[in-house]
Amino acid sequence: MKKHINKLFAVFAVALLGASCTDDGDLTTLSTVNFAGGIEASSTTIVIDADNNFQTVTTLSWQDVAFPVNAPVTYALEIDIPTDTLGANAWANAQRIEVGEAVLSKSFLGKDLNTIALALGLQYDTPGQLAVRAIATLDRAVYSKSIVLNVTPFELMMYMPGQYQGWNPETAARLRGIEEGIFQGYATFPEGQLEFKFTPKKNWDTFYGSTGGDGIAENDDDNLSVPAAGTYQITVNLNTLTYSAVPYAYGIIGTATPGGWDADTNMSYDHVAERWTYTGDLTPGALKFRLNDAWTINYGSANGESGELANGTVVLDNSGAHTIEESGNYTVTFAVDTPPATATYTVIKN
Repeated sequence: MKKHINKLFAVFAVALLGASCTDDGDLTTLSTVNFAGGIEASSTTIVIDADNNFQTVTTLSWQDVAFPVNAPVTYALEIDIPTDTLGANAWANAQRIEVGEAVLSKSFLGKDLNTIALALGLQYDTPGQLAVRAIATLDRAVYSKSIVLNVTPFELMMYMPGQYQGWNPETAARLRGIEEGIFQGYATFPEGQLEFKFTPKKNWDTFYGSTGGDGIAENDDDNLSVPAAGTYQITVNLNTLTYSAVPYAYGIIGTATPGGWDADTNMSYDHVAERWTYTGDLTPGALKFRLNDAWTINYGSANGESGELANGTVVLDNSGAHTIEESGNYTVTFAVDTPPATATYTVIKN
């Protein structure tokens, strides 16, 4: 009898072990998961220009990654400089583009790929390379092999010569293309220097002047203008032949500034360096940056920087502030980064 009981126990143990092995086969952590193939690109050599800036310049696609679990797989892309995809910090500075659940392709407009290329350090009108890999995520991240795109970025611009800078298209404020036919930029207009025109190139071969109100027309001799001295966000729409000028300025605020926490001290826009500047007196205390006299968009120091500083970083919506340690006359500069989660600033005592 004892012998039969032992046999039954052994059979039960084997059956239990077999069931455990079957269950383990469903665990994704015990299975190898990878991309069956690499990324395919509709075009690997892309020269971005005014003609394709708002058109699809390449489409990247890949095969579905089969995880053992029946659930939607989320895909993303990472884009980086090829030399930054090697070593201990490989892909650390990559631009990440979320693609979505069960989406197996991503198309890029010229302007979007242009923005990525410039953010990664490629130069205008100069061929460069971008490495791209796909990422599939379920219970873990799985990476495809990378491919290389040969990309030549460009700069789609309008220019705004005017009284504020001597009517010279070569040194005029630049308005960048934000949508097809729509350009936007910034300029500070001193008292008595309020008139300007638009040019598509750094010369007077073609220009846009005023037809009255917010209307513009090609080669119209009448000047455009802003209503009063100050800094403005200028938008020109060539689709509707209109323009707008909206008061717009970053300012400094805090106990170190002339207005304390009660009021901004507006900065001027340096259209050549493309950054905001303030030169004036500061006292010991806190200094932050905010847009248009409101806290909706503001930048603060995440690391508690103080004193004089070159190329410091402030963070969007951060509660911290830079500390001015000594009274004196200072030059402060500020420029929003791409992407705008951070900004670069300097504080130099004159």
